[in-house]
Amino acid sequence: MTETPVPILMYHAVATAPNDATRELSVAPEAFTEQMAMIGDLGLTPVSTAELAASWRSGGPLPPRPVLITFDDGYEGVHRHALPVLAKHGFAATLFVSTGWIKGAHDTGGGLDTMLDWDQVRELAATGVEIGGHSHTHPQLDQLEDDRLRYELIHSKEVVSDELGTVPASFAYPYGYSSRRVREAVRETGYAQALAVGNGLARRRQGPYALRRVTVRRSTGIEEFERLLQGRSITRTFARDRALTKGYAMVRRARQVRRKAIRSRV
Repeated sequence: MTETPVPILMYHAVATAPNDATRELSVAPEAFTEQMAMIGDLGLTPVSTAELAASWRSGGPLPPRPVLITFDDGYEGVHRHALPVLAKHGFAATLFVSTGWIKGAHDTGGGLDTMLDWDQVRELAATGVEIGGHSHTHPQLDQLEDDRLRYELIHSKEVVSDELGTVPASFAYPYGYSSRRVREAVRETGYAQALAVGNGLARRRQGPYALRRVTVRRSTGIEEFERLLQGRSITRTFARDRALTKGYAMVRRARQVRRKAIRSRV
């Protein structure tokens, strides 16, 4: 049987007037409304991250033409602007929260724009939005020592569990960065699946801890959005991103090697 790839859309802020830190990875409310209407017009069926992974793990059926709508970090516009549109269409979605950025008792600061508070996160969850983990302080996980890595994963999961009364099953890597060590730590923390970036369609053979997503930006026009949904021209659309990512990955690996060498001499 031929495997059908699935588009997993990665959103961040949905905002009318985002600040400079989030502008590139934000979308205007009007654009988000138009994009969700297109998903409906094309006959795609949004599912949650947990639903997709569970189906691929068990071999169970998926609805026709599935798509995932995901949000990272926890910006307030997801509640203000995205939730009414999702509710209108009856669309499933997943929100990955950086628990230290959410307003309230666990707030460590660092949020890049106006963030959700826990009452808003609970309201999103009550409407059926899956709430997943996204670390506590949004670091580059593959650059952390083991103890700090475990803290980021475990504390984030504990905060979500305490605030919502349910244990998060899905995780998204901050910045999309992971490694074999990070993926193993995510699995050991109890997450059943995790999303990267990769700017490609998700396929079962990627494994449950490295599923790819495609980035939706403020500059993503409706024709480009349709191509992303249909898996057309993705390689060309994100060619520059991939080149930059590979180059930066080489720099980051070199930094890791230097740090290990320094520690070995201490």
